[in-house]
Amino acid sequence: MTFSAEAKMQFLFALRSRGVTDSRVLTAMEKIDRAQFVRGIFADRAYEDMPLPIGAGQTISQPSVVGLMTQALQVSGRDKVLEVGTGSGYQAAILSQLARRVYTIDRYRKLVSDAKAIFDALDLANVISFVGDGSFGVPEQAPFDRILLTAAAEDPPPPLLAQLRVGGIMVLPVGQSDAVQSLIRVVRTESGFEYEELRKVRFVPLVEGLGD
Repeated sequence: MTFSAEAKMQFLFALRSRGVTDSRVLTAMEKIDRAQFVRGIFADRAYEDMPLPIGAGQTISQPSVVGLMTQALQVSGRDKVLEVGTGSGYQAAILSQLARRVYTIDRYRKLVSDAKAIFDALDLANVISFVGDGSFGVPEQAPFDRILLTAAAEDPPPPLLAQLRVGGIMVLPVGQSDAVQSLIRVVRTESGFEYEELRKVRFVPLVEGLGD
């Protein structure tokens, strides 16, 4: 399945109608074909605005949520971004179109190797992927200008807050895993952190340690 002109138009219309209005984000989402990241029986649903299973009990997020989170992150072309929760690799691929460099980490080795194969195939040379416990971030590459979590924590993990540059932005879902969560934006200031609630969301929980 390929991103036909008609499918692309409907896809972008759905994103805009759900509040994704940043032209750079829309251009990135037009360029990165979601079908590349959806396998098997769900491949023909790649352009629908819904989350889909990808293996290891994880999901590829619904495109409008990817767009809204990316938009909230306000990524510039100079930014170094950390993504916690590589999953399918779709979100990192979108970020690669907007940032100078993207570091992405996931606890599932198979998800990271599958995503890396897609990054290589798409020649996304500015994405660096790691297997590891994302709740601890990637301290050797800190500080980051932007941090994005694609799994829900009860609170923003302190190691990730510590790896955010002053003036930097973190976007993440917070809340109990079995309840509706809130997408929040955290801005690090000289004196601390400012928090803003953006919308209700539902994500898989952020789990410590490595997966199978």
